[in-house]
Amino acid sequence: MGETRSVGVTPEAAGGTARAGGAARVAGLAVGLAALAAVVAFQVMSGLSPEPVRFTGLIVAVLAVSVIGFAAASWGAGRSVAGFGAAVLAGYAAEAVGVRTGFPFGDYRYTDLLWPQPGGVPVVVALAWGGMGLAAYAVATAIVPAPGPARVAVGALALTAWDLFLDPQMVGLGLWTWAAPGPYRGIPLSNYAGWLLVSALVMLLLQRITGGAARPGRGRGLAGVYTTMAVMETVGFAVVFQPPDPLVAVAGGISMGAFAALAWRRLWQR
Repeated sequence: MGETRSVGVTPEAAGGTARAGGAARVAGLAVGLAALAAVVAFQVMSGLSPEPVRFTGLIVAVLAVSVIGFAAASWGAGRSVAGFGAAVLAGYAAEAVGVRTGFPFGDYRYTDLLWPQPGGVPVVVALAWGGMGLAAYAVATAIVPAPGPARVAVGALALTAWDLFLDPQMVGLGLWTWAAPGPYRGIPLSNYAGWLLVSALVMLLLQRITGGAARPGRGRGLAGVYTTMAVMETVGFAVVFQPPDPLVAVAGGISMGAFAALAWRRLWQR
């Protein structure tokens, strides 16, 4: 009888795989950091520009690059791209239904300032759902380590908190209009009910796609994106935008800030 040899991964092969994984993680972090720095620069330029709308698409596009880079470092490139794509498609579908039916956000329409607009929905809006959707999911993963309904609920609330900034700013810039103004800087409360619903769908998709890859201790880059957006929007509404809006600065700053603080408390404990 001939000698039986075990077949397996050699130490050299395992080491090579680990090195490749480490290099990919470093590359993802580098892309995420560089793009996030660009987001900050463009946000500053937008706040100081007499035509801030010109920067909107650029900011969202670079934000998407930053998020995908950080997500790839945390979850792997395949899951990150799939998760981002799912969030973009979910956001686009909700917006396409919304502009036609008024469900789930309320009766609103986009103006012609953001292009392209396939199906009446600006592409940049769908990208924003994807970018901040992944950032909010990472925050929720840090706060609620175990997958399940609690993580979905926290992620939905964290993403909706961002819209306390987003809608007043974008309506102020004339990017979309509401048929019936509401109590929060002209935004109807139905908008936030719709955001919670769609955000929960986005969180469910991300939880399903990332699975066990979304480990609580690996979301610092994405939590950094969420925190950066919270800080910049708070400062913008408080002192940069003209006229300043202390109400939005406080409402958005406290809401997003609370989720960011809870996430970082857990992240630094790991």
